[in-house]
Amino acid sequence: MTTTPLPAATTEMTTLIVLGASGDLTSRLLMPALGQLLTREPERSIRLIGAGMDDWDDAHWRSVVTASFATMDASGPAVDAVLAGAVYRRSDITKPEDLEALLALAEGRPAFYFAVPPAIAAKACVALESVTLPDGLILALEKPFGIDEASAHALNAQLATLIPEDQVHRIDHFLGRSTVLNVLGVRFTNRIAEPVWSAEHIDSVVIRYDEALGLEGRAGYYDKAGALVDMIQSHLLQVLAVVAMDPPSTLSAVDLRDAKAMVLRATSIWGGDPVASSHRARYTGGTIGDRTFLSYADEEGVDPALGTETLAEMTVAIATARWQGVPFILRSGKALGDRRSEIVITFKPVSHLPTGFSGAADPTVLRLTLGPDRMALEINLNGPGDPFHLDRASLEAEFGEGELLAYAEVLQGILDGDPTLSVRGDTAEQCWRIVQPVLDAWRENAVPLDEYPAGTPGPAGWPQL
Repeated sequence: MTTTPLPAATTEMTTLIVLGASGDLTSRLLMPALGQLLTREPERSIRLIGAGMDDWDDAHWRSVVTASFATMDASGPAVDAVLAGAVYRRSDITKPEDLEALLALAEGRPAFYFAVPPAIAAKACVALESVTLPDGLILALEKPFGIDEASAHALNAQLATLIPEDQVHRIDHFLGRSTVLNVLGVRFTNRIAEPVWSAEHIDSVVIRYDEALGLEGRAGYYDKAGALVDMIQSHLLQVLAVVAMDPPSTLSAVDLRDAKAMVLRATSIWGGDPVASSHRARYTGGTIGDRTFLSYADEEGVDPALGTETLAEMTVAIATARWQGVPFILRSGKALGDRRSEIVITFKPVSHLPTGFSGAADPTVLRLTLGPDRMALEINLNGPGDPFHLDRASLEAEFGEGELLAYAEVLQGILDGDPTLSVRGDTAEQCWRIVQPVLDAWRENAVPLDEYPAGTPGPAGWPQL
């Protein structure tokens, strides 16, 4: 592998090369996000190239992009320029000559977006060893990043032979810029929060992502991954790192990612016991609203013998002075009764409650809801009638919607060459290390695969969060 510098006159242009352009991810998420970004930032200069195995031509590719842009009412000079210049090439991205041909079409700094299965992306990275790569090339890879710690390490080593680490963008759209900054803003800009953000005052932290959706046609991927790998191994451990990090010096990519890495290195399964500290289940038939769900095992494309879970829960510990003894409970599942995406921080009870108060003095709870982003602080207040009786009150605030879709924020980072929102290589490996004991225990059937009817909160026998 050799590198050649980009011509100075073209460095302001970025060419986005979407590998897997004919796939659902591209039309449903990437292109609408690109349309929104170009509408908000009409000064951007972008060339769009689609590549895939389907026998499309430029006109068909442009029609797909146009339809995706229309879902966001995208318009403006940048949108018009991208549509006019968009081209498509039928390509086998595991062949060096096809990748070289795509790079030859690029203007300015090229960025490969791998909207393909991880195994294909890994083969393409091997093929890039035989390609002359321009300086500044960005490689953006979707999760899952590897299938375990060893494969993630091998892929990191492979990428390191191609480009510098800060030009690798491991995509985690779950951590949109506004969500990250909302959590950091609450923590680090309020005197009432930061001094009590530790084991001295916090009893437990729950990070959950409960979906009302089922498979939605994703059995081919999901049945091999399951809830633990699909959500907890990637997204929720990244959220944990943001919640539990020590204050970074700045909000730069280097400082933020260093702070996250320190937390993840200190994280492991609670008590070192994956059997006692994890639960798994899958849904059976049921209804949610006006939708009727088949049992997961009967869904099209599902192999019941795999024993894939649709609801996963694990408890981890963070071995630092700040968090010693505080359980962090991570949970994610599908076809659940209530959609809940939140961080729930439960504080310890007060050390002394004066005699004379009536009513329950429940612990203070801070809820940070993700998408839409809200905050609720649940506290005890004197009742409106008897001033000695304690009532529960919730102080709520709306963070408001972010300016951009999550994938638009991802694309913004890629096009700007800013890796702040991407997952650094070492932390990708740490996330696999953390969940590996649980995966091993589940594969050995040491943890029972429970069941819950679709539309319910989960198995009746599980501890309530």
